[in-house]
Amino acid sequence: GAEQVHLWRRAYDVRPPPLPWDDPRHPRFDPRYADQDPESLPATESLHDTLRRVLPYWESHITPDLRQGLPVLIAAHGNSLRALIKHLDAVPDDDIANLNIPTGYPLVYELDGDLKTIRHYYLGDPEEIAAATRSVARQAGPG
Repeated sequence: GAEQVHLWRRAYDVRPPPLPWDDPRHPRFDPRYADQDPESLPATESLHDTLRRVLPYWESHITPDLRQGLPVLIAAHGNSLRALIKHLDAVPDDDIANLNIPTGYPLVYELDGDLKTIRHYYLGDPEEIAAATRSVARQAGPG
């Protein structure tokens, strides 16, 4: 029921059931992945899996720019952002399910020389951001 869906959507290491190989929603049918080996495309993914996919990109592409003092803009899906926030803020596995990211509001991170979080904040009207955050929490279901 709703509790299981909440676990699939928000828990750190719980995967939903995989898509069948012949399901048209399987990533192997997505033209964006046409140059990838279909066997390498996940049919399901937990936040832990997402983090393992995001961190190498963070280290190889984003970290070098940050170390050079370049500004970086990241536009991503909510789960990729949750994984990155988990990493940057060292959010414990058990607490990550309660992280709600309001859609469409820029989130600014200020990092020190070791790329550790100094602070982070959303840009926009605080009341609108709070309402959007509550809306995301309601979408996530019980928890």
